[in-house]
Amino acid sequence: MNWAAVLVTVKLATLTTLILVVIGLPIAYWLAFSRWRWKFLLESVVALPLVLPPTVLGFYILVIISPRNPVGAWYQKITEKARAFTFEGLVLASVLYSLPFVVQPLTAAFASVDRRLIEASWTLGISACVTFFRIILPLSGLGLITGAVLGFAHTVGEFGVVLMVGGNIPRVTRTISIDIYDQVQALNYTEAAQTSLALLIFSFLLLSTIYAMNQKRRRRVWTGPIE
Repeated sequence: MNWAAVLVTVKLATLTTLILVVIGLPIAYWLAFSRWRWKFLLESVVALPLVLPPTVLGFYILVIISPRNPVGAWYQKITEKARAFTFEGLVLASVLYSLPFVVQPLTAAFASVDRRLIEASWTLGISACVTFFRIILPLSGLGLITGAVLGFAHTVGEFGVVLMVGGNIPRVTRTISIDIYDQVQALNYTEAAQTSLALLIFSFLLLSTIYAMNQKRRRRVWTGPIE
């Protein structure tokens, strides 16, 4: 097991998940409650990473952060370094690539909150912001946990976008998935098998936890007879 790659992966997944939760909450709230007729355009943009090949997404991210692009040039001027093939660039790519895995569960959770509770809060003169934190967010706790776990797990398993934007720099951008690829290329199948098995078990445990929590919630709210 390449523990340096594990450390980079955990650091990347943790930071990416935190950023996604922060930016995903307002996006999901707007998608759940907005009545704008063109809302589907933003929904399509958020969902693009689900169907877009990672190499395509990685290519456009490289174009955006290139020093020849205004955004990349501005960043290089401020920090005096390029963003491509750095850990910071890797975080940006991971946030964009894992965005739908956090936003979509949050949107579904917000939309499932009883509208009568929200309107009652507004009727009592409570602001939309306070209503969100006191009513909507607590009732959407499972959706928040699901989105955070899926975002974390998806970041851990990234390969194409990571390789395109971050490259393969030891202790900087080399993640577990890239390390497995390197081991296979070097015909070191034993090391690759051990790391792959660890990822398989990790992913299975995360998904099992999510499904168990969802099943428990469904049993808690179920009140009707079996048909």
